[in-house]
Amino acid sequence: MTRISALLLSTALAMPAFAQTSGIEKEELTLGFIKLTDMAPLAIAKEKGFFEDEGLSVTLVAQSNWKVLLDGVVSGELDGAHMLAGQPIAASIGYGTKAALVTPFSMDLNGNAITVSNAVWEEMKANVPMEGGKPVHPIKADALKPVIEAYADAGTPFNLGMVFPVSTHNYELRYWLAAGGINPGLYSPDDVSGQIGGEVLISVTPPPQMPATLEAGTILGYAVGEPWNQAAVAKGIGVPVITDAEIWRNNPEKVFGLTAEFVEANPQTVLALTKALIRAAMWLDEGDNVNRAEAVEILARSEYVGADAAVIANSMTGTFEFEPGDKRPAPDFNVFFRYNATFPYYSDAVWTLTQMRRWGQISEAKPDAWYDETAKSVYKPEIYKLAAEALVADGHATTEMFDFDADGYREPTAEFIDGVSYDGKAPNGYIDSLMIGLKGDQTVVGGAVTN
Repeated sequence: MTRISALLLSTALAMPAFAQTSGIEKEELTLGFIKLTDMAPLAIAKEKGFFEDEGLSVTLVAQSNWKVLLDGVVSGELDGAHMLAGQPIAASIGYGTKAALVTPFSMDLNGNAITVSNAVWEEMKANVPMEGGKPVHPIKADALKPVIEAYADAGTPFNLGMVFPVSTHNYELRYWLAAGGINPGLYSPDDVSGQIGGEVLISVTPPPQMPATLEAGTILGYAVGEPWNQAAVAKGIGVPVITDAEIWRNNPEKVFGLTAEFVEANPQTVLALTKALIRAAMWLDEGDNVNRAEAVEILARSEYVGADAAVIANSMTGTFEFEPGDKRPAPDFNVFFRYNATFPYYSDAVWTLTQMRRWGQISEAKPDAWYDETAKSVYKPEIYKLAAEALVADGHATTEMFDFDADGYREPTAEFIDGVSYDGKAPNGYIDSLMIGLKGDQTVVGGAVTN
């Protein structure tokens, strides 16, 4: 039994049958976030009093970028944070910052999109099927391939932006491009640009700066979360061409991350945090999104996302706007609780690891067991289950609302834009089935792929 498991067992034995969690080790907490719509569970837990119900006094502090946020959690300046799903996973294996981070709570599903400049969109349109004068969705990267080839023929680099090297945005953008026959480039231990052999040049841009960078022409497109795709539409500078829900239906996005040291020292505090965040997620998805208008008003405040409420509402209230006026139903663009969105599934972590291996961030082949062990070192469904059981005991939830029988792995799915099937228990078979990227024992040496 691990130390965390032992502490959780003692927590369960001491757990009271009322709302406020007893024995909280640290009542005053500082939590970090990036100004994105999917930080909503944190804002809602604070504004609706769910943190306070659990005996916590929480200060939420916006961070300038994902690296600063990660460093804040690792140093202890932040007690926890809204994180990219890949951040605690990458830290655990020492890619970039080395640190023991864990997550007991997945913050949302979906929520990202890929936006291109107006000029690129006009060129893409010639390759996109139309129906009733409007593009047929989902739009595949096949439509972008001739555009990229034309840029290459003219000697012009095709620059794209994403928010962080281990972000789901990076992996979704790469997945979409590769499914359309476009090589997005590889990483190696000696070259962490991610551009080795790439037909495009993908680099990092912080989320709030995406629209301005696109408008300046520094990048020709980007993958980012909301509201920064809808902001491009509102400003008339770009067109979102595909959402991540169309690349992989109900894909994991952000997590709530803490250091393993904090969890070991403060098990009751972490239990209280997880309970409050689950309640916030439930509230966000309650009654077929009946609370979303109020959530938009909260998120629009300067201390949270600080974007125009109408822009946030475009994707938060069941629709998504592509070209100006082309607003389509998208009830699951932002999912916070349904489909077991908040459960930290090992299979979600394994998928991230497969993409890290596919693109060379994991430089050498690993056995399937390694993927399982790594996922279990970071994702902590045992904490989540304790929190869910406490909410049921408190009368805030019912047993049917949770996946208590989960072994930590979702069922295999082929709901990807290329139809490839993913089974989290067979990661190497999945990696080898993908069209572009490293496979088997391949590595990148001196800018070339070797076996």
